[in-house]
Amino acid sequence: MLLKLSGEAFAGEAGHGIDGHVVEQIAAEVVEVRADLGVDVAIVVGGGNLWRGRIGALSGMDRTQADHMGMLATVMNALALQDTLERLGQPTRVQSAIHMAQVAEPYIRRRAVRHLEKGRIVIFAAGLGEPFFTTDTPAALRAVEVDAEALLKGTHSGVAGVYTADPKTDPDAELLREVSYTDVLSRGLKVMDPTAITLCMENRLPIVVFDVLSRGNLRSILEGGDVGTLVQ
Repeated sequence: MLLKLSGEAFAGEAGHGIDGHVVEQIAAEVVEVRADLGVDVAIVVGGGNLWRGRIGALSGMDRTQADHMGMLATVMNALALQDTLERLGQPTRVQSAIHMAQVAEPYIRRRAVRHLEKGRIVIFAAGLGEPFFTTDTPAALRAVEVDAEALLKGTHSGVAGVYTADPKTDPDAELLREVSYTDVLSRGLKVMDPTAITLCMENRLPIVVFDVLSRGNLRSILEGGDVGTLVQ
């Protein structure tokens, strides 16, 4: 599987920065399913807890520059997650789309697949290495490239999946248990960016949107439980 984690999930209740307890909770659940279920795990992390390129652009910064700063934020999150996973005894590799040999391997598909075959968790950082993309698109692309069977998108702040409207502002918003790719695109549902959805649709890669901070959800999904929203 490929697990997509937003940077905001790492922030915990503070809303910014990296909350070590939250990262440890996520890492512990990933290590558990890797060991107990024998699932190969790749991860893509965002950087919104540290920096969002779009916000920088709105304040007048050059968008390309702002997006590159956002890519560096994802590397910081990836290294934090790697450190936590390895303290739990799980071998891990970080691969970056931006070359920074002192802290991460360059992204090489064959090497990533080989790491997964050897039981290592691979964390993909720095998005695609190009501006104007959210981390949704590299998550979908990396999932397809390493032949993942599913893309699991972890939400936070109590959001259990995909809703008919924003559950934070609309009390009548309903949780959708299953929805098609075309419905996501035509109805403008907030799942992933349209490029990522289209890529998953073309490659028949199912997406599960779920609350990653609710303990046990990750394991339940992999065991066939009715958790979150299935997009296929």
